[in-house]
Amino acid sequence: MSATLATQTYTPRGERKRTQIFMASTLYGAATLAAAIDAGSVGPADRRLLLVSNNAATPETTPAVDDMPGFERLRPRFDRVLSWNETISPFHPGGWGPRQDDAPLWERHLRLLWNLGEDDIELVLESIQVNPAMAIAQVFQGAPIDVYADGLMSYGPTRNKLHPLVGTRIRRLLHLDLVPGLKPLLLTEFGVPAEVLPTETFIKVLAEIGEAAPRTVASATERIGTGTGPALMLGQYLSALDILTPEEEEELHVRMLRGAVALGHRTVVFKPHPTAPARWSRMLEKKAAELGAELTVMDTPVLAEVLYQRMEPGLVIGCFSTALLTASVFYGLPVARIGTDALLERLTPYQNSNRVPVTIVDALLPDLENHKAVAAGSGAGAVDERSGQKLTGLVAAVGFCMQAKIYPGLRPAAERYLAAHLDAHTWRYFKRRRLTALALPGAVPSQLGFIPRNETVRRVARRARALKKAALKKTATG
Repeated sequence: MSATLATQTYTPRGERKRTQIFMASTLYGAATLAAAIDAGSVGPADRRLLLVSNNAATPETTPAVDDMPGFERLRPRFDRVLSWNETISPFHPGGWGPRQDDAPLWERHLRLLWNLGEDDIELVLESIQVNPAMAIAQVFQGAPIDVYADGLMSYGPTRNKLHPLVGTRIRRLLHLDLVPGLKPLLLTEFGVPAEVLPTETFIKVLAEIGEAAPRTVASATERIGTGTGPALMLGQYLSALDILTPEEEEELHVRMLRGAVALGHRTVVFKPHPTAPARWSRMLEKKAAELGAELTVMDTPVLAEVLYQRMEPGLVIGCFSTALLTASVFYGLPVARIGTDALLERLTPYQNSNRVPVTIVDALLPDLENHKAVAAGSGAGAVDERSGQKLTGLVAAVGFCMQAKIYPGLRPAAERYLAAHLDAHTWRYFKRRRLTALALPGAVPSQLGFIPRNETVRRVARRARALKKAALKKTATG
């Protein structure tokens, strides 16, 4: 690499150009960046570069952000679009970062490759805790950083402890107001202030993307019709995250379909995750026929928000997708969640970064299988400023339980919430073992604390569980 470096003359700092490098791995993220630029939230610059990273497990078979339908409407905001995958090939963006001693060499290499010269660099990155954002932050060691968050994870704690040389360079957290009244925990350990991106600006950007929707989407929505209120089911491919098995996720989709039909919807649209297996759609089509419903599978890669604009769905159903909150808060659509109770139990370890998004959706939105709550319209406009304020204590308690070492200052808030609100319903958000480890209200009493660690007691418990399973199996086969 060093053989390609050229000698450059020094330019005084006051005469240098300012170049902003934005990183995006999803079209939703790119739309968030476009909204930040349109709203003036990122300040002026001489050049704006969009660095696209395709983080899919097999990037070669998955379209990158700049190949997605609608991206062309966003491109004019940037002077150039660069590919991080091509830059570090053959390495994968999610697994590569520079060695500490090599970071200065990589910076010089990228300045030559991207024609940055001696420009002052500003970074606007997503998911700063992990690569590829962390890799970029390490390469441009002196650059100030703005972090943008386009999903519900911004309300949870930072998933990993950041090195101070990175954390102290972060100036702001730019985020969407998905839960009005609730403030993000992300990066507060460094005193990073959160700044809300204007909702109306973001919706305008989404409308631009919607206008460029491919013909397959347009023809499908015309066939379904507008104002007919179809139910829209959102797939997330949770089995790829090892949260559910493929069979359990199939059953979750079937439950979505049954719930929609039970609420009177005879026209249903399923938007699968782009990388989900096609057999799920075929199985749902067969089930829809049995239930007397017309199912349309929207397998064109398009944002859920585009379908909100085109279809005006009568109900949006999902597990814990951020799109449920955009449907309710940004578009005023009725929404319902399903499967969150199982996920709260399954997520491991407790520090799993999906825990706060699942908690928020479970606490705010009606359960699809509680037909009375959904039929009453509690999902339409259900999330308002009061809802966010009510969630503050819960999110603080869950956040402290997840990352107590990073957020020790949240202990008093967690203790207050648990002492006042821990009941049969809120226990779903916590684990007794975790509360015990942190000496919080709800923990195992101190005189019984030896039980989880006693090998004899654990062996007896395992034997009892085995006997119970054998008895149940014998009863079932008998």
